[in-house]
Formats: sequence, structure tokens, C-alpha cells
Amino acid sequence: MRPDVRASWDRARHHGLHPDRHLPEVRLSTDELRSGPRDRRLVAAWPVVFASLEAAATEPGHVLFGGDAEGHLLWVHGDPMARRTAERANLVPGARWHETEAGTNGVGTALALGRAFQVRGPEHYLSVAADFTCTAAPIRDPRSGAVIGVVDVTCRTSNTNKLAMPLVTAAARLAEAHLRELAGRRDAELRTRYLDRVLQRSGDLGALISPDGQVLYAAPPGWLPSVWPGPVRDGETVLPGGRRVVVERLAPDGPYAVHALSEDATEQVPQVVALGRNRVALWMDGVVHELSPRHSELLVLMLARPTGSTAADLAEGLYGDNGKAVTVRAELARLRRILGYRLASDPYRLNPRICCELLAAVCDNGSAEPSRDGTEMLAGSTAPGIQRLRQRIHLRAPGPDRTHRPAEPNSTAHPSAIPQ
Repeated sequence: MRPDVRASWDRARHHGLHPDRHLPEVRLSTDELRSGPRDRRLVAAWPVVFASLEAAATEPGHVLFGGDAEGHLLWVHGDPMARRTAERANLVPGARWHETEAGTNGVGTALALGRAFQVRGPEHYLSVAADFTCTAAPIRDPRSGAVIGVVDVTCRTSNTNKLAMPLVTAAARLAEAHLRELAGRRDAELRTRYLDRVLQRSGDLGALISPDGQVLYAAPPGWLPSVWPGPVRDGETVLPGGRRVVVERLAPDGPYAVHALSEDATEQVPQVVALGRNRVALWMDGVVHELSPRHSELLVLMLARPTGSTAADLAEGLYGDNGKAVTVRAELARLRRILGYRLASDPYRLNPRICCELLAAVCDNGSAEPSRDGTEMLAGSTAPGIQRLRQRIHLRAPGPDRTHRPAEPNSTAHPSAIPQ
């Protein structure tokens, strides 16, 4: 017995599999198979695999399988008679042929070894597969190198073809080349669409990062590694070398903008002015933004509930019982272009460092009393949630005998440039 096969048999025994009393389970339902694999890269790669192996799949006695990284068979093509024979061994869509559940076999052992492998006849651990020869090769992500799927050609042992191994290996490499080309196109599209957002931000060090962590642009070149170290998350973080940076999500699924923070500077707290205005004035990163009426309402509603709100909650606060969550999500996506990482989701909430003294009186955990000078918050708003907040402010306002003026904000964080 070949050493790789013997080692695979030992793994199968370790998992408690009996060669004569076991069949791989069909783990995926028809609905799950119909919806397609979770990894969309496999969806993009499979047409290339099928095109390169279509001749082998249609040859009498042969069956072509495509599976995911967990060994689930997702696609089955081939000679009808050969498929009926394979079905008796549960070589069917949805079955899991990982080594932990099927022992030594083409799909499972190729995944376990991380390379192309052929299992011939009685080398299979399960006796139900002993009449087949299975030749399989893993498909890898061209960037990370992680295995994302597997391709396998199975036939009766008497029909084994010496060209099966090079054909399957070539099909996997063609699929990887196709994925590399698609990734390059996506990167170019992201640079075209989002690079201006990175360049508009002041600062000496900036970068654009793809959703999978690839550095698509860096100025100056080389200040970041070519791949982001670890998962990409919104907010302030420290790189392995000790440099402090801010990561901002530019779209719900990425990409991300990265900006370095100076070594001795402390990020200034964004300030919100809503009292006595129809629109919120937001001072952030040295720039004053006058938000639209709808974005002003959204910002105030989220500030009033620091623990977070669902899209349905915000829709009710803006439109009443007829509000639609999908409309709010679209508005929040536009607002995120201004707020960046400071707007979090699931639930929607704002960075607690955003300052708005007025709303201390209406926050879930607020304890400070507001000051009133006869002006109203977002006076032109008719949103139900804003009206409720005005009422709460009115009820908690100090009486004439103890009226006081609000404390002066920090002059370094709240410039007089904000129009009142």
C-alpha cells in the first residue's frame, strides 16, 4: 500500500469509520443545493472546470464531481449509467465525502493532502467505493492560497485513464487563473470607484483596501504591506509596527479606506449641533458638514439611543407605522459616506465619542439636564421620533427659577466655524 494511502486509512480508523458498515451522509438538502454554494468563488470557477472536463464527463463510465472545501458534492455530471452505479455508493449531490466521513477517497484525500491525488479501486477505505478510481484536485483561492473547492473525475477501475491526473490538475489550475483574472477586474473597478474618497482625505499616509484585505492603493507606496494583517474592521487600530490608523468602510461589504494618525495627535471628537437649527451641523475631521433634513433626523435618533437601533426602529421614528426598513438602510448607506467607521451596524449606532450636549437629556443612559433658551431641535422636522424627543426635552427642562446656560464646549474640538 502506498504511504499516503496507508496514512489516510489510519486517519479513517481514528475517526471510527467501519469499511463495510458505513455510507457518507447526504448533508445538503435540495433547497440548499438549488441556492448554490456559500462561497461565490466556486460559482465563478465551476463553468471553467466543466468546460475543460466536459469531454471526460460525457465519456461512457465516467462521472465528474465538483465539491466545496468541506467535501460536499455540489455538482454531478456524467454518463447516466455510471451515475446510477455511483448513486449506490452515495456519490450524489449533497453527500459529504470528506475523509472524516468517507475515509480514503479522491475528494476527501485530495482535500486532506492539499494536492491532486488518485485513489484506485481497493485503495478506497469504504468497500462500497472499491470498484471505482477517483482522481481529484483541490481548487485554491489564487490570493490567499486557501482551498475553496475540489474537482473529481470518477470511473470504474477497469476504465482508468492515465491522463486523468494531468487533466484534473489542469482544470483546477484553469479555474484558479480565472478567479485571479476576476479578482484583478474587481480591484480595478474598486480603484476607479473609490480612490477619490481616499485622496480627498487630508493626511500624508492613506490607502484603499479591498474587502479581502488586499492593498489596492497606498500613498506613498510601501507604507502598508501588500495584504492587510488580519481581518479588516472599522475604527481605530494599531498596526503590528505600532502605527495608529483609522479604517473606514466605504460600502457595506467593503472596500475600506485607511488613514494614518499622527504619533502625537489625539483624534478630535466629532461635534453635533442640532438646537435651534433645521439641519444638523456636524463638525468632523476639521470639516463642517450641514446634513440633509433626513440625515439630520437619522443622526439625532441614533444619538438618542446609544445602545443601537434596528432599521425598523429608525423607519418608525422617521415615518411612523408606514415606515419601510429598506428605505432607511439606503439613507444610512449614504450617511456612512460622511460618518465612515463612526456609523456601526447590527444594530445601527454611532461612535460614543460623538458629542452632542443637547441629547444628554434624551439618551437611554443620559443623566444631564438640558438647557433651553426657547429654541427647538430640528424645528422643521415632523418625524414622529423627533417630536417625541422634543417632548422629552421639554419635560426635563429646568424651570425659570433654575435656568442655566450650557457649558462652553472644548474650544479645540468645537470651532466657532459651525454656523448657528
